Amino acid sequence: MRNSNIEEVLPKELLFEVQQYVQGKSLYIPKIKDSYKQWGDTTKSKIITSVRNDKIRLAFREGSTIDELCVQYSLSQESIKKIVYVKS
Repeated sequence: MRNSNIEEVLPKELLFEVQQYVQGKSLYIPKIKDSYKQWGDTTKSKIITSVRNDKIRLAFREGSTIDELCVQYSLSQESIKKIVYVKS
């Protein structure tokens, strides 16, 4: 998060209004709720993880053990179990 000088961002009239409520303090202005993005929306991480998890489930159904999948995918037993035992 980058700090901005409020005098460079807000019009003088709005700055004056804000100063009626707070002066000399730092303020955090949150994003509008509609502008939030979920994890993986801006990258391909969500797709990559979903494809990987599908491969893990398929390998498990075809007979691979939890331990084998741990080594193959470099994940803990708990992570593999969460993936293969999830109800879809």
